[in-house]
Amino acid sequence: MRKAVSVLLAIMLAVTGCGGEKPAANRTEINYLTSFSTFGRDAYVYVAKERGYFDAAGLDVTITPGTGSVDVLKLVAGGRAEFGIADFTATAITLAKEKLPVTAIAAIQQRSLAAIVSLEGNGISKPADLVGKKIGDQPGSTNQVMFPVYAKAAGIDPGKVEFVPSAPPALPQLLAAGQVDGIGRFVVGKPLIEAAAKGRKAVVLPYGDLVPDLYGNALVASKEFVLNNVNQAHGFMNALLQGLEYAIAHPDEVGPILKKYQPTQDAAVAGAEVALMAPYVKPDGYSGRVGGLTEPRVEKIVRTLVEAGAIPDGSLKPSDFVSFGLAPK
Repeated sequence: MRKAVSVLLAIMLAVTGCGGEKPAANRTEINYLTSFSTFGRDAYVYVAKERGYFDAAGLDVTITPGTGSVDVLKLVAGGRAEFGIADFTATAITLAKEKLPVTAIAAIQQRSLAAIVSLEGNGISKPADLVGKKIGDQPGSTNQVMFPVYAKAAGIDPGKVEFVPSAPPALPQLLAAGQVDGIGRFVVGKPLIEAAAKGRKAVVLPYGDLVPDLYGNALVASKEFVLNNVNQAHGFMNALLQGLEYAIAHPDEVGPILKKYQPTQDAAVAGAEVALMAPYVKPDGYSGRVGGLTEPRVEKIVRTLVEAGAIPDGSLKPSDFVSFGLAPK
């Protein structure tokens, strides 16, 4: 009798799923792109996966390393992924030029992470020092796309700063070797750069210091998927933001989780990146939900981009590229 009960219980668990999870066969398959590679700043998606937040939402999520905002936008628009992470400002600039069927549904950071990073001794300590310097970066990167906006705020001519096309994985080594004066990077990349520079201190010039209204990365989605699968889109967004919130509250746990899924990553560096990212996700004085996007602020960002000459006047409305009805309230 005991054996029969055990067999019956096993069958029931197989049908219903353990711990309240939906069976894999009934889960919605989701393809997701990180913003860029698998650094600590993107590790919150692995936290959401590891802690079962996607399972609880009935989602089977495949995570693929992204290769920068513009590429992520094009892959999502082309149906290669339902969701991805792209810099909000780069998204606005790109979609003002190309009417891709992509929409932003949440802000991962409430402040921009974009920055120019140099090393002490390279003659860069303030924005004006960038004139005449060589900056290594991938063509089309967030930092390069946004640089004219930052340059205008800094009062410098963007044409007098030379961007040297460079493969992203090699950027810290190029900077350490003195082949470039600075590199385009996110502010949270400081631990990795200092590790590559073997003791030299990094100098970070955050774009957000001069253009504080800019959001950082955003969760972007296929407009078609959101339109036809609003419940799954809402479920994915909430599960991802749950992972983000847990990650910034427990940065010491993030590194080991990331290393489990991406063995080549340095767990200590990943944890340090997440700790640095926390005040950008929930800045001092911010009382909204993690991931919040507001229409008045997006309108202000669009005006800033128009005034900086980054996009033509009238080329983009907030509702063209943000789904305010779906965004966290």
